[in-house]
Amino acid sequence: MYGTSRWVPFCGRCCPCWYPHLPEADDAPPRMLREVAEVLARFQESLARRGAAEPSVALHGGTGRADSAEGLNGALAQARYALASARTTSPDASALIDAASLTGLGTLLTGIPAEVRTAFSRTVLGPLFEAGNPSFAALLETLEIFLACDGSWSRTAEALHLHVNTAHYRVQRVEHFTGRDLSSLYDRLDLRAALLCRPRRPARP
Repeated sequence: MYGTSRWVPFCGRCCPCWYPHLPEADDAPPRMLREVAEVLARFQESLARRGAAEPSVALHGGTGRADSAEGLNGALAQARYALASARTTSPDASALIDAASLTGLGTLLTGIPAEVRTAFSRTVLGPLFEAGNPSFAALLETLEIFLACDGSWSRTAEALHLHVNTAHYRVQRVEHFTGRDLSSLYDRLDLRAALLCRPRRPARP
């Protein structure tokens, strides 16, 4: 093994996952670099042919890194998680995501299975999860703005064009329905994650 390893699963419809091990250029001998270059060239040519034959097929890939042989299982887990994230964020377009790019809560959650994200969101938001009710929709909007404003009552009220007392009342209703305390950092994080995990609504025509 030479230097840092990278595992790259690449999947498409009816296409198996590939996990090539790529050494860093500075650590690998010239012969190995030539061999890797040839493998990648054939790999890219195969993808190009597949894309030309089936342009409507979205191809997704994920990468992970390890610094030693002991870390290869972890690198593979990273790559699979990044692959799931690519499928979530770009379901209809090809995408390649490196696990190292999942640096925020929103991007990190994209690697979790959709069913798990939805269940978590439904559990944490409670009745607010079903936003078809106009009153609940207003409370969800208030929650989103309140969290985006870092818990500032005045900024929340200004953003929603409400009186501060009305913003207070709405947040109290959110706390009532969710059983969470929005003065608690941990509860705020749970609610923020629940908002991010909500299923995407189909765009209106």
